[in-house]
Amino acid sequence: MAAQAELDFAIPFFDEDIPLYVDPFMLWRSPSQQDQALHTSLVNAFNHLGYLASKGEEDQAVRTLIAASECDEVGLGSSATRKGKRIGESKAREIVELFKRIPYYAQRGFRHFEEIQFFVDGISKDRISDISCSFLKSFLIDFTMQQCDKTGIPRQRVDVENVYDYRKNAFETQRGLVLPVHPGDGRPLLFVPKRWLRFVPWLNYDEYFAGYCPQDEISHKPEEITRVDVLDYNRDHYGVIDAYIQVKERTFEDCKNDPLFSQIPVTSAKRKFSLIKKLPTGKDDGADRKYEDAIGQLLPSLLYPKLDFAQEQARTDSGVSIRDLIFYNTASTQFLADMHRDYGSRQITMEMKNVAAVQREHVDQLNRYLAEELGKFGLFVTRNPLNKAVFTRTVDLWSGQRKAIVTLTDDDIGQMVNLFESRQRDPLDVIVKKYNEFRARCP
Repeated sequence: MAAQAELDFAIPFFDEDIPLYVDPFMLWRSPSQQDQALHTSLVNAFNHLGYLASKGEEDQAVRTLIAASECDEVGLGSSATRKGKRIGESKAREIVELFKRIPYYAQRGFRHFEEIQFFVDGISKDRISDISCSFLKSFLIDFTMQQCDKTGIPRQRVDVENVYDYRKNAFETQRGLVLPVHPGDGRPLLFVPKRWLRFVPWLNYDEYFAGYCPQDEISHKPEEITRVDVLDYNRDHYGVIDAYIQVKERTFEDCKNDPLFSQIPVTSAKRKFSLIKKLPTGKDDGADRKYEDAIGQLLPSLLYPKLDFAQEQARTDSGVSIRDLIFYNTASTQFLADMHRDYGSRQITMEMKNVAAVQREHVDQLNRYLAEELGKFGLFVTRNPLNKAVFTRTVDLWSGQRKAIVTLTDDDIGQMVNLFESRQRDPLDVIVKKYNEFRARCP
């Protein structure tokens, strides 16, 4: 598998959503004729809901909007399970009602459908992203197939629900498509172009409220204005929204897709490591949290792009709260390819422990977590080397279950920072060295 930096799409997580969102404005402002045409198709599909409502077929418009409100196949947003929840009927009717409530939309329709967030409560960036992906799902299917052909990603024959047919203006199920699937449950996966993704939409309520909303007209006490107050005002004063949209359209060149990951500079890496070295072990004064935060910012930069999509994850084992870093294994080096082949590690787990000494129960906790789906290779990121008894426990796990647990200490992190600064070798080489030392001690 290629590294994220080399791909045109965002590599999905298997267990939860990527915290990025499709911003339909990115298609509108794109120099690509294809993206512009897709934006036109997207807005036309949304405006067809208003056409249905004008013909007395509001129920059909509501059903279509509910179907469009979630797109699980792309795995974008904030869900911890890659399984979202569709909007309810009342919320869908409130959105469709905008075509009647606001004269501009009744006459001309939307030019940016994400404007609904300025009139209807509960419409957030993940909902706008999902609606966009649902109406563009046919393109995303073709795009995914092309990317799989280019990169050699395996595929299976699956059915995909709620694919929008622009000739029928309706959603339908497409059967027998050959797409990548989730390794755990076999659900189809769809890839999204990186160029469409942002953390916050270009048109967004918070910016509008802070810089464009006439708060004094809504209330004599602006500090007490609620979101509902603003939305009610907007419905009767569309001109204010239109002025904000025009400003955002004029400044479209400032609208850029957000990078999926940015490395911290060398000076920041050295500063983070200096902070780590000064922290005491244990939990006093939040030392454990400070350690985990610093490691969570440092390691992703040291290991990028060989290891992608570092994500912090909390889990509980026997009542103990544990924080991990989960990395996507690109298999872009011989070592990473070996970890994928020998241990089934599509992802690599690093458990952070700000303790003076890792105990046997810590090893057993990580051992339980290294299941088939995650793979059987994991790391402790901790302050000091394992003592003899605990290290022997890791060797026993390799002997009995072929699980490899390697430890990165403060000294190892320091060496990685030095390599990161010098650029003479890859910081990943420190992990390779530690793994080789571990294996040399195994029978």
